[in-house]
Amino acid sequence: MSLSEGDLLWTPSKEVIAASNLEHYRRWLATARGVRCGDYAALWRWSVTQIEDFWASLFDYFDIRFSQRWTTVLDSRTMPGARWFSGAHLNYAENILAHASDNSPALIYCDETFDVQAISWHALTDAVGRAANVLRALGVKRGDRVAAYLPNIPEAVIALLATASVGAIWSSCSPDFGARGVLDRFGQIAPKVLVAVDGYRYGGKWHDRRDEVHALIDALPSVEHVLLVTDTDAPPSLPRTASWRQTMEHQPASALAFEQVPFDHPLWILYSSGTTGLPKPIVQSHGGIVLEHAKATTLHNDLRSGDRFFWYTSTGWMMWNYLVGGLLSGASVVLYNGSPTHPTPDVLFRLAETIGVTYFGTSAAFIAACMKAGIRPNTQYDLSGIRALGSTGSPLSTDGFAWVYDCINPTLALESLSGGTDLCTAFIGGVRTQAIYAGELQGASLGASVAAFDDSGSPIIDQVGELVITQPLPSMPIRFWNDEDGTRYRASYFEHYPGIWRHGDWIKINARGGCIIYGRSDSTINRQGVRIGTAELYRVIESFPEILDSLVIDLEMLGRESHLILFVVLREDIQLDDALKEQIKSRLRRDISPRHLPDTIEVIPRVPYTLSGKKMEVPIRRILLGMDAESAAKREAMRNPEALDFFIHYQKHLRDT
Repeated sequence: MSLSEGDLLWTPSKEVIAASNLEHYRRWLATARGVRCGDYAALWRWSVTQIEDFWASLFDYFDIRFSQRWTTVLDSRTMPGARWFSGAHLNYAENILAHASDNSPALIYCDETFDVQAISWHALTDAVGRAANVLRALGVKRGDRVAAYLPNIPEAVIALLATASVGAIWSSCSPDFGARGVLDRFGQIAPKVLVAVDGYRYGGKWHDRRDEVHALIDALPSVEHVLLVTDTDAPPSLPRTASWRQTMEHQPASALAFEQVPFDHPLWILYSSGTTGLPKPIVQSHGGIVLEHAKATTLHNDLRSGDRFFWYTSTGWMMWNYLVGGLLSGASVVLYNGSPTHPTPDVLFRLAETIGVTYFGTSAAFIAACMKAGIRPNTQYDLSGIRALGSTGSPLSTDGFAWVYDCINPTLALESLSGGTDLCTAFIGGVRTQAIYAGELQGASLGASVAAFDDSGSPIIDQVGELVITQPLPSMPIRFWNDEDGTRYRASYFEHYPGIWRHGDWIKINARGGCIIYGRSDSTINRQGVRIGTAELYRVIESFPEILDSLVIDLEMLGRESHLILFVVLREDIQLDDALKEQIKSRLRRDISPRHLPDTIEVIPRVPYTLSGKKMEVPIRRILLGMDAESAAKREAMRNPEALDFFIHYQKHLRDT
């Protein structure tokens, strides 16, 4: 299938629309609230103009559990500083476990051995109760921090919910982080308890993490107790450490108590990618996350009881938190702990068939890798049960859209999503009642007043501009940790357009509300007055079968002309000769712009990526412009830190020439 941007790919049937949660909510609004919206566009407009009424309606629609009602929905629409649902008291874990009367699976776990384990709602609730009692016995109370160094395993979900149930604050890192990267994060928040693994299996190999855990214990004096998740029965030899399993087994079962906390009480601390300086510790609230994740997973991902919700993620990426939030919909959450390409590139599709995944969540990078590998998973596996696929992490190309419909399932709803760690959600994405067009995100989510702004701060349509959010959202950070006066918070999002959230992406919104993301606005290329996002270049460059991956860096400096360098990773049997260079330039000239041709094309062994799968354009640009590499990029925040070495040497070459 050959597609162009904007080609119609999928139209919901009358049956799909009628059965959708969005349609159910629209009808409920008319009956319960007297709010009549003829279509999604009208519903969205109401949700971003009558924002107090919209967010308050979700409490009733989702039957959100709370112990004390609010006095005010929103004290002010001023950003930053908007305060939501003053006076309300609730608990995230209580709302997550609201389906505990159902004995169907809450969690379905699988690792590289393909030994599938189902954990019922009853069993999950019992485990959370035991873990909460363990935390209380260790002295954990409201406001204390519990840090986790865990892979995507059931113990991570149990520990998160136990932490939330006692009113403590959760924070997690994946064990593929080195000790330095973890300390850059946990060292800022002074955790009282650390939950960790002694190792993990990935790519068919065992990775021992005992030395890293020992280093964390030594460097975190605030940690009073360590709970070690291990497969052995031997007592842990690390200081201040007890076995998670043995501690849980010795803890008697009891009724699970939920600490009732204010709506804006801290739930967890997430972190920015940490490519420069210390990662930003982003604090989000119990109430904000309950409302946002209930809305996003139910209304936009269209999840419900009986669904099996999968997203390939690690505990170091906000999509893990979002995946757990899928429990608010009543769906079963699928956890996979292992490599997405071991032992073969189609292993996740084998998982989907084995478990009966109905919502398959992945990244644009994974889809691109599948295309490069030439796999057609629907010829080997029955994927007809997947009724929706979510893609995030970076813009999905039109070729990626075509591959999903050709090679996975021609009837599914392909939801290309955009959001971020900063709000722990996708605020542009799936609208099950609307058509899907190649290369487009379907539209802004309910309650998310998304716009494209020009340089003067005016909204624009059918033009590329800065992605902004003009009204507050409940899941916006309540603050950064250790940023009591909000200086760092304001500088991160509100400096460019005062009172308006600037997200840092380029976006084009068309007349029908469809959205196209063009990459990070701080890596946009401006040549001869015409600016484009790097994602546009990648769509062309990475369509070449000879090119496995690429990185575009513009070395424009004050007083110097732009110098655009294209770095490419080639297939093993390919050489970068003049013919291939000319083909690349010719295609860019034809498909993008003659102004945006690379001045230099260089072969590299690999493209540097963050742990969350983003190309590290800005840090590499800073290195090539002369910044010290250790200041420009944190190796501990990278998926492949060895990839920096080429650019450090290349910078010396640039300096000498």
